[in-house]
Amino acid sequence: MVNRDLLQNDLKEAIRNGDTVRKNTLRMALAAIKLAEVEKRGSLNEPDILAILQKETKGRKETIEDAKKANRDDLIKSAEAELAVLQTYLPQPLLPEELDELIQTSIEETGATNPGDMGKVMKALMPKVQGRADGKVVSQRVRELLA
Repeated sequence: MVNRDLLQNDLKEAIRNGDTVRKNTLRMALAAIKLAEVEKRGSLNEPDILAILQKETKGRKETIEDAKKANRDDLIKSAEAELAVLQTYLPQPLLPEELDELIQTSIEETGATNPGDMGKVMKALMPKVQGRADGKVVSQRVRELLA
């Protein structure tokens, strides 16, 4: 379970151990969480925090892609190190077989029979896969299985 206290405790530990990459990455994540809390005017729950961590992870992946295009090995290494730290706090991604099984279960639960019922399936499915599968991939697989 990821929460703000866990991240703050890990930040303190990183500072004590002199782990600069972990320290900077956790500070960045905590700053993003704090910003979201200010915007929401309240504390965040675990799914909200996971969503922020996923957003930061996605940003690091984009940075790596852009740095590869620009032949910037220094940026690639730093972004990969930050990405590794962030991924330790994210749940394990679903395997394709697990995702297909969850989609089939959701299709059966909603009684969907054609691509027009995709919205019902997605509404039932997304809470189950939140943080463990990319929404685009889920959407594509649901569309394929309903076709």
